[in-house]
Amino acid sequence: MHIKNIVAIGGGGFGRSLGSLEIEKYIISLVNKINPRICFIPTASGDNDLYKLNFYRAFSKLNCITSHIDFFSRTENLAEKVLTQDIIYVGGGNTKSMLAVWKEWNLHEILMNAYENGIVMSGVSAGAICWFDKGITDSYADKLEIIDCLGIVNGIACPHFDEEKERKPYVYEIIKKEIIKSCICIYGNSALHIKNDDEYIPINFGKGKKSCLRIINENNQLKEEFL
Repeated sequence: MHIKNIVAIGGGGFGRSLGSLEIEKYIISLVNKINPRICFIPTASGDNDLYKLNFYRAFSKLNCITSHIDFFSRTENLAEKVLTQDIIYVGGGNTKSMLAVWKEWNLHEILMNAYENGIVMSGVSAGAICWFDKGITDSYADKLEIIDCLGIVNGIACPHFDEEKERKPYVYEIIKKEIIKSCICIYGNSALHIKNDDEYIPINFGKGKKSCLRIINENNQLKEEFL
């Protein structure tokens, strides 16, 4: 039986600056290989070239065998590429557009197969919430929205919880109005490692910051539970 891992990063990591690569080292530690194969999927940023360059700089420093998948130039055999990796890393950007492209190419089913076969799933922002049933996204210019995601793990997730001022009041409002029952909120410079679907391990790679919490409505009172 394969151990299943998702590392959902609320904000930070190599996309902002290489730094000490602490969360990247954590992700690699989940694979028992000297030179793990890691594939970057930067769809949410429109396959941004600088983002890809930062990925190669970061993970080459960590002795990984690196590659990426493009969707806005000629696209290779996705199943063959994904299923030969040890780690998948999904970048941030427009979650809604990313998921639409993935669905057109059937990548969502390939990623589910990879997850079930023990390939580590990871990513930041859009690449964090995509694994859940639903996510809170700023894909729309003028508002936050709840969107359907891949449904690989249960729950609704919100990244950048302490980094973007509109996030907290929005989450409180939709829970108070019973639009959703609960939300997993991930802080910047923090991540949530989900092991075998339901074991939660909060990771703080900032300096003394909070990491992850679940907000629920309990008897008409909003309650924050740190994971």
